Amino acid sequence: MTTLLDLTTPHDLAPKLSARLSLTPKTALAGQLDGALWPYSRDLTVELPLLVAGLDAAWGRITRVTVNPTRWPVIPDTVTVDGHTLHVGWFTEQHPDKLILLSFTVGRWDLLVIPPETEPAAAARLMAAAAIPGSILTAGVLMANEAAIGRAPRESRSREESWETEGGACMSPYGQPTERPIMPPVPGHANR
Repeated sequence: MTTLLDLTTPHDLAPKLSARLSLTPKTALAGQLDGALWPYSRDLTVELPLLVAGLDAAWGRITRVTVNPTRWPVIPDTVTVDGHTLHVGWFTEQHPDKLILLSFTVGRWDLLVIPPETEPAAAARLMAAAAIPGSILTAGVLMANEAAIGRAPRESRSREESWETEGGACMSPYGQPTERPIMPPVPGHANR
């Protein structure tokens, strides 16, 4: 089995980028997710500093992150972020498309992780859906729904193309057009 590393974001470009992140607004409605992250790559040493830099001011110092190793090919034990150490853990029981952040001062946040290779329109839909306050949709449900939405246009085009190329011919059970018998005119009836 071959593992592909998507390292499209070089380390020297990382400081110039900011995390692509959507968060639920502060409300009394607790949901399954607290927002979404659309990383540039699958490299935690690049992505975690971007994420934490954007959240430390609002959420307090984030000290721990957990991920599922299915989506992250290399998981470091620690990552240095702005002079402090961020501990990284992994759990196979955690949903593969979810990242959990922990802070001593504020608590826990669960973020949907949108794959880096996702099309921008799909990522925008997922980021908006994950940031709805009080939503009961989990990371798995959101990703499955998006996969179904992404397949629907291709399937409908395929059915339409099939209809257009069929040409109205009657098909035999073997997939070949059959000859339509020409009916002789019936006396006394108008034939159309």
